[in-house]
Amino acid sequence: MKEEYDIIIVGGGPAGSTSAFYAASKGVKVLLLDKRRDIGFPVRCAEGVGEAGLKEFMEPDPRWAVNKISTFRLVAPDGSKVTLKERECCYILDRRVFDYMLAGMAAEKGTEIMTRMYANGIIMEDGNVKGVTAEYLGKKFSIRSKIVIGADGVESRVGRWCGIKSNTILRDIESCAQVTISSKRIDSSFSDFYFGKNIAPGGYAWVFPKNKYIANVGVGISGIYSKNKSPLVYLDEFLKNHFPDASILTRIAGGIPCASPLNKIVNNGLMLVGDAAHQANPITGGGIINAMKAGRIAGRIAAEAVIKGDVTEKMLKKYPQEWNNSVGEINKRCYRIKKVVFRLSDRTLNRLARVLSEIPPEKLTLKDIFISALKKYPPIVIDAIKVFK
Repeated sequence: MKEEYDIIIVGGGPAGSTSAFYAASKGVKVLLLDKRRDIGFPVRCAEGVGEAGLKEFMEPDPRWAVNKISTFRLVAPDGSKVTLKERECCYILDRRVFDYMLAGMAAEKGTEIMTRMYANGIIMEDGNVKGVTAEYLGKKFSIRSKIVIGADGVESRVGRWCGIKSNTILRDIESCAQVTISSKRIDSSFSDFYFGKNIAPGGYAWVFPKNKYIANVGVGISGIYSKNKSPLVYLDEFLKNHFPDASILTRIAGGIPCASPLNKIVNNGLMLVGDAAHQANPITGGGIINAMKAGRIAGRIAAEAVIKGDVTEKMLKKYPQEWNNSVGEINKRCYRIKKVVFRLSDRTLNRLARVLSEIPPEKLTLKDIFISALKKYPPIVIDAIKVFK
């Protein structure tokens, strides 16, 4: 490891590795640091991505795209089911293999990668970010750079170290618990989403099958409810009701920022990407593709800034401007939709499900469902139409 690089990236998830790939592709010197022993482990993700978003970057590979699903079931509190068959499918990933692959692509372009390297501070000079301090197996390092990219997830400290207010209010944090199970009750042709105050208040439960025997099953609830009842308790109750024969292979818990995008994600010599910048979809909490889209923009613009010798906030603002034009404005609309959708009563959801269940799956779309659910809120209907457009 050298003492100085053009760009240091903190965090080796999809946002960090994609940023590294696109920056290193421009010929600049990139160092990627990850505090974990292994890139991609532990997996703290439901592992679902949309086909169109994934194919912007690569063709699905069965080594890490382990199941392809195009039929989805939305289950109301009373058990009523709405089935829809989307034109665009969803892939369930093996994130550990997927993240290894992304990091390997970045390394192939020249990125140096250090795991077990814990970034514990920022080097600041005259209000400019000039690198990071870090620790590796008890040994301390100061590594200088022209730009630091914070891709350190929902717990991100990089932004806070640099004066960016990246904290999230409790109601905009989804408190999540997930298990990977083995069960004879898994149907690998469907992804299921369950709603209701007794199942997942302010959120939903999901079943993402990896094959006919294994699935990720999880619950995400609004943070305002988690202080009264843990998502782990909701998840255990869900498993008891729907998968009583399940053998639990892994168990994880964590938070997802389902918030409006941060207003400020750059500073002099600093950029934030992925969950560190609150770039996940506020409705679903899905963040893999958004993180990669942000990383693509941030990596390219960071490299251009280094090559031009201008790493000021004014130069780096090209990144949030481009992000907002492509995804950021959609996320803002999704946030407004979320605030209404997760306030709908169980009675309303049951009534809506009974009506929509009469429509053939091939004729029903997510757009239809959202517009039906939001018809009493005309301004939010407009948001939904523009999001799906």
